Order: sequence, then C-alpha cells, then structure tokens
Amino acid sequence: MSEDTKSLRIRIHSVDATLHLTKAMGLVASSKIRRANSAMTKGREYAASLCDIISRLTLCGECKKSPYMRKSDRERKKIIVIAGDRGLCGGYNVNVFRLAREYPTADFIPIGKRACDKFGKEATLVEGFSRAKSYELAKKLCKEFVRGDYDELAIIGTKYVSIMLQEATYIPVLPIKQADKVENSGGMLFEPNESEILDAAAVEYVSGIIMAAVREGFACEVAARRMAMDNAGKNAEEMISALQLSYNRARQSAITQEITEIVAGSGQ
Repeated sequence: MSEDTKSLRIRIHSVDATLHLTKAMGLVASSKIRRANSAMTKGREYAASLCDIISRLTLCGECKKSPYMRKSDRERKKIIVIAGDRGLCGGYNVNVFRLAREYPTADFIPIGKRACDKFGKEATLVEGFSRAKSYELAKKLCKEFVRGDYDELAIIGTKYVSIMLQEATYIPVLPIKQADKVENSGGMLFEPNESEILDAAAVEYVSGIIMAAVREGFACEVAARRMAMDNAGKNAEEMISALQLSYNRARQSAITQEITEIVAGSGQ
C-alpha cells in the first residue's frame, strides 16, 4: 500500500510542476496580448487604407493595362504561410498547415519558425518581422510577378475573431482585382496619372498586406496560447484534485490496515 501512496505522491508533484509551468506561460502570453492587439489594429487600419486607394485606382481604365492586374489561365501560385514561432498554442499552427495542404502545387514562403520547419526553409521569425523585411519581400515578389514567374500571390494566415476564436484564412493579394464600386469615389486626383501611381504603389500595397497579416497572426498565436495554457491549467487542477483524493483514500486505507494488524497482533 505504501508503494501506491508513493506513486500517487510523485504523480501529484509532477502534475503540480506542470501546473506552475502552464500558469507562467499563460502570464507571459497575457502580458503580450495588449501590445499584439494594438499592433494588429494599426496593421489592419493601414492595410485598409492601402486597399481603399488601390480600389479607387482599379476603376480607371488605364490601370487595367497594369501588369499587376494581369490575369492568367495558368495557376502557378506563390503562397506566404504565416504560422507561429513556438508551439503550445492549441490548434493555431495545425489549422494553418491544414489549409496549406489544400494547395499542394503551390510554392510556399514560410514566416514563423514552425512554418519554416514545416517547409524546410531558413527560419524567419514572426516576432521581430519588421516593416523593412516586409518591404524587401514585397519588392522581390512584385518583381517576380511582373516578370511572369508566377500567376497568383496569396497569404495563408489566421484571422483574429476574438480571444477565444481564431480562424485560418486564405487572402488573395495579386493580381489586383478591379473593385465593383468605391464609396465617396469622387474628389481624389492622382498625379502624374492613375496607371503610374498603381505601379508605384503596388509594392507598398503588398508590403502592407503582408505586415498586417503577420501582426494579426502574432496576435492570434498569443491569444491561442493564452487559452491553451488556461485550459491546460484547469485540467491540471482537476487532475491534482482527483489524485489527491486517491492519495488520501490510499493513505487512509494503509493506516486502517496498520491499526488492524496492531490490534490483531496484540490479541495473540
């Protein structure tokens, strides 16, 4: 019986150590949430402004001749895949990779250590991914698109719905599609002309979309890790309670057995 209590005591200490770890990781994630959400909001607003300008430009007839609006019957895709730098964040990374599997012939550009490990590329971390890196990547991708090296550019990332819900999403980037209509489209003038402005703004547009997706992905990773650690902590607490109950029962049984043996021995 003493072996049972010893085994239970070891398991309780082990689960308790895990509980402390999950609480620590949850606190770290919580400390990053506000900063990550602020960066995500700014990235969304900047990307929305760029999309608004590009949408206005696409309504111009001359812009339809731009190489960035070129359509192709081929489907050579280049997809930027944004995953996390670390694990222990629930289904965050898994959902991104599951969506990526729907495009088996695409050329993937991973961002995030987990994505780089998945596709066997040099590590490019989400944390520390700067606007300068985004612009350099966008400039390279735009040059390749104009040259005709591929036909479609897209991003597979994660959309932040709430702290409890994040959804893997596919974001088309190039070619730029013509907008159906733009609210308050009057009163904006482009110099020297719309076509040149579109070609000049394309790199900044692609860079802004990439940066916004990276910031949103990081906010999703932090939120997913916070929820995963909270759930793991609750499970650990429940397990400790169950083990403690079993330990108390085993200990009480051992004490009862010892008393019985003493009483039996004294009566002989």
